[in-house]
Amino acid sequence: MSKRVLASFEDAFHAQCVDIFARADGTFGFEEFRREVDGSGSWQSLGRYSLLSFASGALALAEAQVRVAWLEKPGPWRW
Repeated sequence: MSKRVLASFEDAFHAQCVDIFARADGTFGFEEFRREVDGSGSWQSLGRYSLLSFASGALALAEAQVRVAWLEKPGPWRW
C-alpha cells in the first residue's frame, strides 16, 4: 500500500526518527526508524507500529508519543 510521509521527527542525536504517514486508503499511521550502525546513514524500520491504523494524522502522532519514549511532544500540527 502506498504511503505519503506527513511529518518526520528525529531524536536529539539524529539516530532515531518517527514518521507520521497517510495511506492511499485514507488511514494514517506511524513508524519508528533508526540509523544504520555501519555509518551508511540509511534508516532502518524497527517494524513495530506501521500496521496500526488511525483516522487522522493527529491521532497517529498522539499514539506515537505514547509508545515511543524519546518522542517529545512537538508543537501543534495542522493536518
